[in-house]
Amino acid sequence: MSCISDSNASEEAKLLDKFKNVIPQMGGDRYKGQAGRVGVIGGSIEYTGAPYFAAITALKVGCDLAHVFCAKEAAPVIKSYSPELIVHPLLDSENALDLIVPWIPRLHSLVIGPGLGRDPKILETVTSIINYCGNQNDIKPIVIDADGLFLVTQNPKVIQGYPHGLVLTPNAIEFSRLAKTVLNVSWEPTPNPDPERVQKLAAALGHKVVILHKGATDVISGSENSLKSVVCTIGGSGRRCGGQGDLLSGSLGTFICWEVMRNINCPTKDESLQTGVLASYAACRLTRLCNEKAVKKNGRSTLTTDMLNEIHSSFTELFGE
Repeated sequence: MSCISDSNASEEAKLLDKFKNVIPQMGGDRYKGQAGRVGVIGGSIEYTGAPYFAAITALKVGCDLAHVFCAKEAAPVIKSYSPELIVHPLLDSENALDLIVPWIPRLHSLVIGPGLGRDPKILETVTSIINYCGNQNDIKPIVIDADGLFLVTQNPKVIQGYPHGLVLTPNAIEFSRLAKTVLNVSWEPTPNPDPERVQKLAAALGHKVVILHKGATDVISGSENSLKSVVCTIGGSGRRCGGQGDLLSGSLGTFICWEVMRNINCPTKDESLQTGVLASYAACRLTRLCNEKAVKKNGRSTLTTDMLNEIHSSFTELFGE
């Protein structure tokens, strides 16, 4: 765990307080869907756990509905994990875009990449989905992780100019690959991200892009150079289990849709943070606390399924009910 200065702790406490104002209140006058409908695009025959972790986390942190758009062979497996998820076996269909597009207006945010795989035809479909969302008037924030980042590294233009808020969540290796493509620099992967480098890459990617560089500390920077980077140092442990990043991206999928809803409905919204930065920070804190709690109970045996069991207590501790 990193050492935390008093100034960092104070700044992080302020960010937590800001996010508490973003969370929709529960009440008997609300109807299903008002707390968010999140779509996860990913899931292949090799990787079925990742989209499940992302989608079930989106539900557990408080969205109302979670959809998974996956390859046909992955669907029965993902469905077997949980009856809570709405699973669409469409991603590898011949007319996948035509089948998926009618669902997009019903969703408040998309999480692209968990378990996606690297099939060229599927990546082409995902590119078309991003382009479609970018050409619509309704605000559709996107979180891109895992093999979604591979897609962006191969073709950065797919996200440049995206108008509705977009967060990339690279780890150290993914960040270095992306920097090599976009900036033509060779930065060695490091567990302690450099805020200046993160902001430089975000600025190069441009309009509305936020980068959440995961590491021993998490660094979040928007493309707007006038706004400083946010650093998350609190929580976490020395145990990094497979699937933990999917918990982060799934919670972020819900949090960013809440942030966008708040910005639309609040005429006095906070202009000091680019859209996606606050949601990213909240997702980092939640993931780190889930990890810390799970490791205290399970030690080296900790799995992401153990972290899922800590979501409610961690959410309540950080944000209240």
